[in-house]
Amino acid sequence: MNDSKEHIIEFTLLFSRYKKKVFNYVLRMTNNTEISEDLVQNIFIKLYENLDSIRNKNSIQFWLFKTARNEVYTYFRNNSRKPEYNVKDINKMEIQSTINIESEFELKEMKELLLNELSKLPHDQKEIFIMREYSGLSYKEISSLLEIDINLVKSRLYKTRQKLMKNFHPKSKKEVFSDE
Repeated sequence: MNDSKEHIIEFTLLFSRYKKKVFNYVLRMTNNTEISEDLVQNIFIKLYENLDSIRNKNSIQFWLFKTARNEVYTYFRNNSRKPEYNVKDINKMEIQSTINIESEFELKEMKELLLNELSKLPHDQKEIFIMREYSGLSYKEISSLLEIDINLVKSRLYKTRQKLMKNFHPKSKKEVFSDE
């Protein structure tokens, strides 16, 4: 392990750049802030220890998410538990989006609804959605991380979005105002 000044600076820059994305992914997978913080700390300790052995510095994000995924699954295997929906952790997550919702209350309410609907989805669809929307990974990066075809990534993401849109779609006027 290299503890040189350059090594520490490089690690600090990478930590600053990727911590939020990795945390968002881990939090959505575990639905628990404390566990997520511990896992993310372990992930970045591993990064620090292995930084010199990562040959292609352009693959750091891939390495981090592969390690994060492994840490999450190791945690679940060791603790024999599955993630549960936890409303108190909603405000710690961020969706990578340019949509500007005017009120924080509306945003919180939307997050709650989204997370509730996400928790009902099959694991494979949920994970891909989280990687794309909460962590900002590309289709190609998700394909590599999950070791599946890029078209399968696109298909699962499409199906997930369709299910979410169907569940969020407001009732038609006729259903809402039954007197008409």
